[in-house]
Amino acid sequence: MENRVYNFSAGPAALPLPALKEAQENLLSLPGVGISVLEISHRSQTFTEIIEEAEANLRSLLKAPDNYKVLFLHGGASLQFSMVPMNLLRGSGKTADYVLTGSWGKKAIKEAKKEGAVNVAWDGAAEKYNRVPEQSELKLTPGAAYVHITPNETIEGVEFPAEPETGDVPLVADMSSNILSKPVDVTKYGIIYAGAQKNAGPAGVAIVILRDDLLDRVPSDLHSLLDYKVMAEGKSLYNTPPAFAVYFVMLVTRWLKNEIGGLEKMAKINRDKARILYDAIDQSGGFYRGHAQPGSRSNMNVAWRLATEDLEKEFIAEGKKRGLFELKGHRSVGGIRASIYNAMPMEGIEALRKFMEEFKASH
Repeated sequence: MENRVYNFSAGPAALPLPALKEAQENLLSLPGVGISVLEISHRSQTFTEIIEEAEANLRSLLKAPDNYKVLFLHGGASLQFSMVPMNLLRGSGKTADYVLTGSWGKKAIKEAKKEGAVNVAWDGAAEKYNRVPEQSELKLTPGAAYVHITPNETIEGVEFPAEPETGDVPLVADMSSNILSKPVDVTKYGIIYAGAQKNAGPAGVAIVILRDDLLDRVPSDLHSLLDYKVMAEGKSLYNTPPAFAVYFVMLVTRWLKNEIGGLEKMAKINRDKARILYDAIDQSGGFYRGHAQPGSRSNMNVAWRLATEDLEKEFIAEGKKRGLFELKGHRSVGGIRASIYNAMPMEGIEALRKFMEEFKASH
């Protein structure tokens, strides 16, 4: 097998080696089944066991109560930008509040405005999205349909240290880039959604965790595949689900439970990894300049700049020669970005820090 590099991509991102190896070993034929997971019927007992274990693992890791549905849907998080307002805002006569902390929140707002009134409760544009707001800065709408946040912005590298308080208004969160990275109090949310391709599995499936009572708000005129009630009643099987992606979510969540030991332990590992890189930035004497303010720094996406774009290009090229891949910042902001999701091993972090120190010394 060709040597694997350290993949710092923001997504699709690195996956746990044990999960990759098990999928590889059993790709041609699932044990005791005789056919590939790519071939099995989504109505079969085999797939029923797969999707039920994936759901049970998620519930166990996140301590999700019984009054929450766990759905596996098509379209990634980007479709949820539309499904959330379609199901909770359309025809309600209410306003949806959005807390705008970066690029993905901006995309979510664009789609929500097609379904109803939107209030941007806070916008970090003036500070180039380098922090999240304090509770006192939020201009929330009394009786809003919901409040939407992006707990971790992958592009700008900012992360909420805690959920904002929204009272009786449901909190909706796009957790694509930090789901399963740390414990979460699910009961503080009306809806949690996440594209799987950063911490939970490969691209192709979105995980939606939805409080039961919100299904009563769903309009009756939605197309079936965009209707949370239909998808919940069908237990994610109204149509053929992304079977392989769900299978891989099962493998990743099994790894988190059995090999990592749960989200508390995963969170400590992630904090330790992030601290190593932020220390390298902070101790560089200004050679590296972090984007996010210290109180809003992401443990998943570490973003920084160098003095010039030419120096950044050299850093990226030299890093690649050392097996440090996908360090280029998003095209909208430039710079350097290291995405260090659950599957990034500590060895990769240490290799990157060593390179950062040596690159600084030689320049």
